[in-house]
Amino acid sequence: MMAVIEVTDASFATDVLGSSKPVLVDYWADWCAPCKQLGPIIDELSKTYGDRMVFAKLDTNANPDVPMQQGVMALPTLQFFKNGQVVQSIQGGKPKGALVKAIESVLEG
Repeated sequence: MMAVIEVTDASFATDVLGSSKPVLVDYWADWCAPCKQLGPIIDELSKTYGDRMVFAKLDTNANPDVPMQQGVMALPTLQFFKNGQVVQSIQGGKPKGALVKAIESVLEG
């Protein structure tokens, strides 16, 4: 069972782009209400899928470079990476079911 990891501008290339497993990156900020609702859902999903996918959170206040490089315009944004490439992107708060569908499709794809 994997916990959700914190990634930073400094660790992004190693932890996300260099990961051998698919990675879900949750871009969030402390002022973002939907981000706070999404947090516990991501934590829960990491317990289910953590053996097959890395779950990462990136605080966009503390780490402005990566969101800019990745074209993140709104929060919350979830990006799914496979072999260093974005394969799927979700913007805004979403129910758990929608996230499960996205995770399953990335894992099967």
